[in-house]
Amino acid sequence: MRILGIDPGSIITGFGVVEKTGNKFSLVEYGVIEAKREYSSLEHRLKIIYERLQQVIVRTSPDEVALELLFFFKNPQSLLKLSHARGVAMLSAATSNLPISEYSALEIKKSVTGRGRASKEQVQYMVKSMLSIKESPSFFDATDALAIAICHGLKSNAPESSSRSWKDFIAQNPERIKKFTS
Repeated sequence: MRILGIDPGSIITGFGVVEKTGNKFSLVEYGVIEAKREYSSLEHRLKIIYERLQQVIVRTSPDEVALELLFFFKNPQSLLKLSHARGVAMLSAATSNLPISEYSALEIKKSVTGRGRASKEQVQYMVKSMLSIKESPSFFDATDALAIAICHGLKSNAPESSSRSWKDFIAQNPERIKKFTS
């Protein structure tokens, strides 16, 4: 499964594409869309974000898209601009007929680092380790987008646990059981 993670922003939008094969993730592509330097008006920045996300979708052919859910903002203007950028990201996926999933920041951090309150540096470190990235991406937005994609990969294939006991679990998941011989 190929997943496009998007960390939308009206000035910088991060994107990251990963391939999940079994339990392993591999890096396909990542980067940022810097819209502010080219256009000062919000509508032009949104157009750039849409066009460049479309290029990423065409270039990388993802199967699914994942986004971070909105969280509380003190500044209503920032929230509105971010909402517009998220809408454009969702439109990019929808016009390409890609399913969209959303995750909270806490869920994303916990999936990648094991801790819901991890710092951006900790998330970046784990993403780099998981995907064998040698360089340091210049923007956290790119590693955040990769973390969103990884989170979706982990969540979408998580086994549905209807087991109430170890015996039930073993009966339902024989491929996950290792047998040891002496």
